[in-house]
Amino acid sequence: MRSIGEMARESGLGVSALRFYDRAGILVPDRVDPVTGYRWYAPEQLGEARVLARLRRAGMPLADVRLVLAGWTAADTDLVRRLLEAHLRRLQEGLSAARVEFSALRDLLDDRENPLMTSPRSAARLSVSGPGLAAALDAVRFAAGTDPDLPVLAGVHLDAEGDALHAVATDRYRMAVARTAVGGHGGGRVRATVPLPLVDAMRALLDGEDEVSLAVDDGRVTLEAGDRQTGGRCMEQDFPDYRRLVRLPAGRRAEVDVPAFTEAVRTGPVRRHEDGGTKSELTVLEVSEDGRVAPVPEGADGPDLVAVNRAFLLDALAAAADDRLVLEFGAPTTPLAIRRPGDEHTFSLLMPVRLSD
Repeated sequence: MRSIGEMARESGLGVSALRFYDRAGILVPDRVDPVTGYRWYAPEQLGEARVLARLRRAGMPLADVRLVLAGWTAADTDLVRRLLEAHLRRLQEGLSAARVEFSALRDLLDDRENPLMTSPRSAARLSVSGPGLAAALDAVRFAAGTDPDLPVLAGVHLDAEGDALHAVATDRYRMAVARTAVGGHGGGRVRATVPLPLVDAMRALLDGEDEVSLAVDDGRVTLEAGDRQTGGRCMEQDFPDYRRLVRLPAGRRAEVDVPAFTEAVRTGPVRRHEDGGTKSELTVLEVSEDGRVAPVPEGADGPDLVAVNRAFLLDALAAAADDRLVLEFGAPTTPLAIRRPGDEHTFSLLMPVRLSD
């Protein structure tokens, strides 16, 4: 007999997925302990679970999954083959339809971009606090992307307007935003996305400088710190409109002691997760009624649990550089916000990971 944790590790299905398929009557444990409620699976159920994991990864509808498993061990497998072929046809038809829609979207983008090709580039020279800019870059650098298919995310976006400069980075799964004050800029909004090698070169000049000059002009960004200078080309692609992405509904808030919480996450329970061939470890968090937040063990279940990539969470806690932080939880599908107490302008967002179908 296998416990639910053993079944999860050997089958490729998560614990929460096994619970879901139990409730749905698709893969029911051979025995459930009447006292503890622990689920136990018979040896022959491992093969069914592995088939179920493949069907799940292929996105087969639940009704068809139920029939495939029901007919999997039958002598006549014609129904199973027909269900598999029908689902493959649906996927192919869906892909064809998606190609049509994406082609139309690309045409719309072309129409939008053509008038913008002749628009002048914004220019400005900003006076910035060296420590303030250094802290802003440190707070967001960890969230920058590394996907070669999305080069515009492999940088830090600088957005100056009025007396504020925002630094933003995202790799789609997490986002970090920080703000520092600027002077000498009385014009409109000025934006530039700085590639990571130049970001790191800029950061190296900031140590020990109280005031620096940041210039954006004709697609270039230049940082002057005392008698030292670095600069280079900005990225030409438009950075996503991060202002739309950070408008989140208010959620439950819990303040944590960062050293203690970091240790709890680092040494606490994890759940294995695989998405598109990429494996990761998840930390599942729960906020108690008295406002405490902590990782929960693998067997925990409930509607308010929030699962996030453990490495991303540790990065965000370290980048915040504060002994106290506020974690803000919305729905399980809403990004987890990590904020400094009393500072609404510097924060990180982590995309949650679904624990069940």
